[in-house]
Amino acid sequence: MEDLTERRVVVVTGASSGIGLAAAIDLAYRGDQVVLVGRDSARLQSAAGQVREATGERPELFRADFAVLDDVRSLAERLRTAYDRIGVLANNAGTIALHPTTTVDGYELSVQANHLAPFLLTNLLRDRLGRVVVTASAAHRSGLLSPNDLNQTLHRFRPMSAYSASKRANILFTVEAARRWPDLPTYCFHPGLVRTRFASDSRLMTFAMRLLPARSPAKGAETLVWLANQAPERLRSGGYYQDRRLRHPHATATDPQLAAQLWTASAKAVGIDSSHGPDLPSGVRDGD
Repeated sequence: MEDLTERRVVVVTGASSGIGLAAAIDLAYRGDQVVLVGRDSARLQSAAGQVREATGERPELFRADFAVLDDVRSLAERLRTAYDRIGVLANNAGTIALHPTTTVDGYELSVQANHLAPFLLTNLLRDRLGRVVVTASAAHRSGLLSPNDLNQTLHRFRPMSAYSASKRANILFTVEAARRWPDLPTYCFHPGLVRTRFASDSRLMTFAMRLLPARSPAKGAETLVWLANQAPERLRSGGYYQDRRLRHPHATATDPQLAAQLWTASAKAVGIDSSHGPDLPSGVRDGD
């Protein structure tokens, strides 16, 4: 269990803007050493400037594109080299594919960037982590997910269906991580409808953001920051939270059999051993 009395390293993915940036600023202001991960170098630099302006300290930056699993493997190696201990890993990076898109690794973009990439990153960092917080979504309730075919959403592609499936995967990951790793508190949360750059290329999503009662990124980040700071005994590992309260997700998102099947399928997809733990990056010994 992590020592909350020492200054923590907190890694936030998807930290260039929106919820991730708002959470990073809040956590840095509270005294954490924040590490920003994003795929666009220019936007990362801009985010770092905002963190520094708000807190007086410039964060460390790591660029990685979650649509490329080799980028995730490289990111894990670089983080392991830089930090002996990571107090919190905030798996916040997310995207929505507006058109049927297959990554260089052969997977539908939303399921890879939102699920497979953070699944791989968490496994590769597992022995360094104090807790994990995953940005999920209430959209999971409409997602159809088959561990037997992670590309199922490509067959009759609809952007929200693919996104919703990836968000259901986030919750199933949280449930199974809590079961497999009882010493690693793992939580997920729904941030609400937040005004961010997310899906900014979609005219429909942009129009919806203007009409619906969307909240600010800072408000959306509140539960992430809260989950990162609460004592583990006050929370339920594997739990799904909204507005700092434990909620009940769709029943299929907590099905233990489905969660175990998805874990096995995901491990196979990213090339790690699901039964004996992850293959650590080259040159890294278990227990280092």
